[in-house]
Amino acid sequence: MTAAWTALLPLKPSAERKTRLAARLSPAQRVTLTETLLARALAALRACPKISDIRLLTASPESWPISYILDHGRGLNAELQAVRQGRGGNVLVIFPDLPFVTADDISALLAAARSAPVIAPDRHGTGTNAIALPDDVPFTFAFGEDSFAAHAAQGNVQARPGLAFDIDTPEDFDASGLEI
Repeated sequence: MTAAWTALLPLKPSAERKTRLAARLSPAQRVTLTETLLARALAALRACPKISDIRLLTASPESWPISYILDHGRGLNAELQAVRQGRGGNVLVIFPDLPFVTADDISALLAAARSAPVIAPDRHGTGTNAIALPDDVPFTFAFGEDSFAAHAAQGNVQARPGLAFDIDTPEDFDASGLEI
């Protein structure tokens, strides 16, 4: 039997999304961008047979077509730790700003996470875009600046183009080819 996975997608309230793009995109455009990227991530997750549950981790539950877990404002790392301890099971943490992520990317990450965490780095090798955590495997979240080194020290690494390309800066947005 295939192990079931819960996908958690951290999502900031609309006013706090993609602030590094503020010089390039208006607040409304940044919301549109994040909603477009979230829709792409959800499509990829829904097409992945091992994903049995998808949840947003958010402090601002809007009218999303998806269940959510309320972020209580303790900081991303503490929130993720609390959710993981409270839910149990296999958990995939994946950020919804990956314009090219596919179900194949996600499936490969989950398949590699049989007995150890598997970390998907960003294309710069400094950030973490996804982590597949098998049930009952210890892990300490360390999201923030240069998170990849701290995460990679706790598990295996799997780099995939669809998981590596995220949109954080105006240069990322330009390179994505997306139009908003």
